[in-house]
Amino acid sequence: MEAEIILEYGDAKFAEAVAKAISPDNFKVPKGLSIKTMRKANKVFTKIRNKGEFPTFISTIDDLLFCASTAEKAIKVAKRLQ
Repeated sequence: MEAEIILEYGDAKFAEAVAKAISPDNFKVPKGLSIKTMRKANKVFTKIRNKGEFPTFISTIDDLLFCASTAEKAIKVAKRLQ
């Protein structure tokens, strides 16, 4: 199974912050699962590949989107406090 998730933001700096916030999750994954996140301009691309069970694949996508949403909210709050 394979998925590519593309998140687009208003500027490259915001996209970079989100990419950095979700990238540490890419290092500790179960066997058979790979996740790669990168930023290009104002977009964050994440490619997920899974050779294991379907529930693991869906949980991984759900976790990634939750982490991205949390990062977005934290960045917006930090910007307001500046």
